[in-house]
Amino acid sequence: MTRDQVFASAATRASDFEFNTEVARVFDDMVGRSVPFYPEQQRMVLELGKAFWLPGTNIYDLGCSTATTLIAMGREIPDARLIGYDNAAPMIAQANEKIISEGLADRIELRLADLNGALDRLSLDNASIVTLCWSLQFIRPLRRDNLIRLIYESLKEDGVLIITEKVLTNSSPVNRFFIDFYYEYKRRNGYSDLEITRKREALENVLVPYRIDENLEMFRRNGFEIVETFFQWYNFVGFLCVKKPAAGG
Repeated sequence: MTRDQVFASAATRASDFEFNTEVARVFDDMVGRSVPFYPEQQRMVLELGKAFWLPGTNIYDLGCSTATTLIAMGREIPDARLIGYDNAAPMIAQANEKIISEGLADRIELRLADLNGALDRLSLDNASIVTLCWSLQFIRPLRRDNLIRLIYESLKEDGVLIITEKVLTNSSPVNRFFIDFYYEYKRRNGYSDLEITRKREALENVLVPYRIDENLEMFRRNGFEIVETFFQWYNFVGFLCVKKPAAGG
């Protein structure tokens, strides 16, 4: 695994950040060192997927990056068809290399699509599981409701949307504490203060988190009858949203 040093140089400008070939090459190291309890969160997403997957249906990962989630589900749910969407061609190229090396190319399909773009190009046919792992926060706020509604309408009854997300708190001082704790976490994982600062600047207008209550309300108003959190570490949260059968159905 190639070590992430994208922001190690002071010459790197915040405006230079994108999910390009350089980022795709180091992404697995980047996310592993930047997302608290990343392996455990992936395990929890997999457990939920296995518990809620309906035989004969498809699994979709929106913002699939290098296909870590899809590959894990492909190993553990051998009869499922899996489809991943991402808006960055370099990430899809990196993901395809991993999928081929795992022998899953016949079961995992990757598609190029922008979740901030026209959603009529986003096909979620025959879906019982949809995952959004650290992806919703990159969708422009004005477009999030439309995406969540499309997912709800596309899911089979008893299907689920599984989301892992960065969040804000209801208290500015507590939010500051949580962010400081998170930066200390990144230092423990080998990131320098320069790298932390440069990445924060790069993401400032790109990653827009909601509060937990704002997320819960968004999921509910777009149809999900059951909405629960299944993980929290300071300002990182996992959400489980379940589509229940219509009354009398």
